[in-house]
Amino acid sequence: MIARESLERHQVWCYLAGAGAGLAVGSVAPGAGERAEPLVWPVIALLLFATFTQIPATALASAFRDRRFLVTSLIANFVVMPPIVGGLVSLTPDDPALRLGLLLVLLAPCTDWFISFTQLGGGDASRATASSPVLLIAQLLLLPLYLAAFTGGDTTAVFTLSDLWPALLVIGLPLLLALAIARPLESTSRGRRVRDRCGWWPVPLLTVVITLVAMAHAESALGAVGVFPIVLAVAVGYLIVALLVAVVTARVARLPVNEGRTLVFTLATRNSFLVLPFALALPVGWETAAIVVVMQSIIELFAMIFYIWFVPAKVLRS
Repeated sequence: MIARESLERHQVWCYLAGAGAGLAVGSVAPGAGERAEPLVWPVIALLLFATFTQIPATALASAFRDRRFLVTSLIANFVVMPPIVGGLVSLTPDDPALRLGLLLVLLAPCTDWFISFTQLGGGDASRATASSPVLLIAQLLLLPLYLAAFTGGDTTAVFTLSDLWPALLVIGLPLLLALAIARPLESTSRGRRVRDRCGWWPVPLLTVVITLVAMAHAESALGAVGVFPIVLAVAVGYLIVALLVAVVTARVARLPVNEGRTLVFTLATRNSFLVLPFALALPVGWETAAIVVVMQSIIELFAMIFYIWFVPAKVLRS
């Protein structure tokens, strides 16, 4: 079996291969795309379950004990960055689906692979793990408010309960199941082995999700190639500003170097596959939003390959 660390380090190539294969199959065999679409939901549910099992039950209490880093992370993610995201998105063409996709993905801080990249980039993986459940709860509560603020409330006509219930189910059930078994996963040797095995699955499952999404939306994705330069410009602009904000904030808060690096990665990485179900639940005509989410995640992963060298070597050196 491939080592988990090696798989995570090279995950971007898995996702690119999946996207390419999905687009190729969906283009030459549209019927395959129709069959792929219903499969996206159960695979996302498995992906989220595997991810949620990696957050220890004790992490929430641990996060609240380290108040300085937690408060700094919350302020940076949910007070400083949202107006910046709103400003960047306002510079894009007036395409509601494009803007909604960018807002969905850029407003939600990552709670999964940011831990891996924090560790690879010389940050504090334990604090990253501890802060993840708090970031998850905060974004689920605040994301609807930010979307309403930055779209002028226009999303109420798009996000109807009848459209969103599959996405809510796909996120809610894995989260509840992971919480229900969190204690056994921590307190027994067998549970810890199961959790370790679950930790190996997010990269393969996300590869399958990207393949199925690309296959199911091949026509829309190829038709939306023109938005890629826009998504690239916004994503790169966001990454540059996030790095600057993290460095300044870490110095103002007087965080140790390893915690400063952790702050960089929590601001730079976004929760793409948590918001993907919401993007996929949008009605006909809004397919671009889901494509934007996938595009941003791949751009971000390439950036993280650079960040894990650049941040410890040039920005926040020991």
